[in-house]
Amino acid sequence: MEKPKINTGILSFGMSGRVFHAPFIYTNDHFNFTAVVERTTKTAKDIYPDVKSYDSVTDLLADDSIELVIVNTPNYTHFEFAKESLEAGKHVLLEKPAVDNLDQLDKLSAISEKTGKKIFFYQNRRYDSHFMQMKEIIESGQLGKLIEVHMRFDRYNMALGPKKFKENSQYVSSGVAYDLGPHLLDQAFSLFGKPSKIIKTTAINRPESQVPDYFNFHLIYPHNLQVFLTGNLLVADPQSAFVVHGSKGSFIKKMADVQEQQLIDGMLPTAPGYGIEPEGSEGKLTVVDGNGEKQTSLLAARKGDYNRLFNAVHESLRDHAAYPITIDHIKWQIESLQAPDFSIIEP
Repeated sequence: MEKPKINTGILSFGMSGRVFHAPFIYTNDHFNFTAVVERTTKTAKDIYPDVKSYDSVTDLLADDSIELVIVNTPNYTHFEFAKESLEAGKHVLLEKPAVDNLDQLDKLSAISEKTGKKIFFYQNRRYDSHFMQMKEIIESGQLGKLIEVHMRFDRYNMALGPKKFKENSQYVSSGVAYDLGPHLLDQAFSLFGKPSKIIKTTAINRPESQVPDYFNFHLIYPHNLQVFLTGNLLVADPQSAFVVHGSKGSFIKKMADVQEQQLIDGMLPTAPGYGIEPEGSEGKLTVVDGNGEKQTSLLAARKGDYNRLFNAVHESLRDHAAYPITIDHIKWQIESLQAPDFSIIEP
């Protein structure tokens, strides 16, 4: 018997709604793009003629046909809108950063348990092509015992961003640590699990900035594994996204996933060529053989595919499969983000 599609509503049709959510729930056979909230300008119907456009979150949540709500509104609204959605009897797909603090996370977890409605955490960067390639190399064992891992997210933006809530210190979830930090923290936790300790550093370097534009998390794991996560808005020459050193070799990979730009340009996830890195983006693998000789090879990444996250949501709702991004992953993430600078965090 064919299982019903998941009627889905999106709470905002800004960049994240247009780029990271609508194209997937529209093209994925397991979902219906049912409704969206557009408070002022109505543009969704120009692309998706059958979608219902509501003026407010309250109106969308009153639609009994909607089963899943995507909370992709400004960071500081995530908790309240996720709470309202769960209490309205909807499952929730919650954008990063999920919430401001652990108290909010605990409250959402309690409401989820009480209502029987699930919270799914949106961490699409697990399905970047360059990250999936690094994960494959690490899990293959070719590098031997891991010693040192560097993961970076570099940009160059001297000017303050247009989204005021990301640049205003009155909001807890502002600044680059809350913006890009969830990506790197989630990638690290998904690979290596819970660290023994985390040392956090942030800094403000842009003129007139109120919020950090630099962060580093030093994750310390058993067996002397050192993992460094860095985000920096003032890198004119972006460095390799991943540098991994082990007892038997090294792997270096630049940030080469093309999905975001393809989606911005209007490409659908079903199009030929979607998610495929261009030539010249290959990862560099250097291994030392039994004779102590180094062998270097350039390896193309597999296709990046954010659709895998939406498939995981479907499998959880319809087949009761375990969702890969756990609440523990998010708990460790929020603990790291809300910790003071130079503190030693023991998640």
